[in-house]
Amino acid sequence: MATGDEIVLAVINERRALRGALLPVLHGIQDRLGYIPSEAVATIARELNLSRAEVHGVITFYHHFREEPAGRTVIQICRAEACQANGADALVEHARAHLGCALHETTGDGAITLEPVFCLGQCAVGPALMLGERLYGRVTPARFDELVGRLGEPLA
Repeated sequence: MATGDEIVLAVINERRALRGALLPVLHGIQDRLGYIPSEAVATIARELNLSRAEVHGVITFYHHFREEPAGRTVIQICRAEACQANGADALVEHARAHLGCALHETTGDGAITLEPVFCLGQCAVGPALMLGERLYGRVTPARFDELVGRLGEPLA
């Protein structure tokens, strides 16, 4: 089994020749490791001839990239205008209270990471969320609680 350092170098070597290689490299690392380890920043910078500040700046600018491992389940709540108009702000507040963590954080038991996402393409049925790989529309606080309560079961 490859170590994190080996995976980082393998991804860099696969993608370094691409135009604007930094974003493809970061996506590849996160796809394989689940996050971008802080110790990888110096390696990425050195291998792509960038400063550590440039690499760190891109990682922190894009909400998609994680600097810590995600929980076992990731819940993404749409924050785009259509979902906001249909109650997404209240849903986010409910989710934060229910889970006991803020956006971009993971519950204390490591079970759930709560993230914002800016459009899931479900504007007609907002507010929408992704729970793992499943998309849900018209999510109320009660439906949120039901979905989270069923995490140990197959979700419908």
